[in-house]
Amino acid sequence: MHKTELAAAVADIADITKDKAADVVSAFVDEITNALSRDETVSLIGFGSFNQRHRAARTGRSPKTGEEIQIAASTNVGFKPGKSLKDSVNS
Repeated sequence: MHKTELAAAVADIADITKDKAADVVSAFVDEITNALSRDETVSLIGFGSFNQRHRAARTGRSPKTGEEIQIAASTNVGFKPGKSLKDSVNS
């Protein structure tokens, strides 16, 4: 499902226009992004939690040459599904 398909589904469920639903979906995604950029955890009870995960710098190997390379530290986004989501996917 893509963002436009999600907006169309929200429009049908909430009985609003597709343009309004697209605005709602965009605002939702923007707020999650903003909270994560401030290093806040976003918890949606029953669905799951988004948080920042920090990876330390490390040494790796180039698959092409086998030579050791330095991999810089980075910050990624992690998602931990909630119990309701896990149960619904596993049933």
